[in-house]
Amino acid sequence: MKSAQNITTMLLCDTNIFIEVYRHNLVVSAELEKIGQENIAISDITCGELLYGAINKAELKLIKSDLDNVTILHINVEISEMAVNLVEKYCLSHKLDIVDALIAATAIYYNTELFTLNAKDFKFIPNLKLYYLQ
Repeated sequence: MKSAQNITTMLLCDTNIFIEVYRHNLVVSAELEKIGQENIAISDITCGELLYGAINKAELKLIKSDLDNVTILHINVEISEMAVNLVEKYCLSHKLDIVDALIAATAIYYNTELFTLNAKDFKFIPNLKLYYLQ
């Protein structure tokens, strides 16, 4: 796994983006190719979700190999605190869960756009910039 270098050019991908790649969604795969591997980042949370979702050792090995090619944006105290605040503010009104809050807080903290196929889960969060399929 690569460490974050120039965050300003990074695009943070939600877990569902990689799930769609593994499902052979050609539209999402083409978009990621257009963005460029060097500009793709994921959070620690997405990394964990992808590994957890592996159905066998072969898939786990493939996921680990793929993770070596993207930048991992690590969670820190500020991100954790921001995520907890987001959950407190939006858990009842928008059903925001801690996983999505951590991903959103990571994007806000690193000042990068979030590429997700579930914009409805995030669009109400102030200061969060969403990336849409082009």
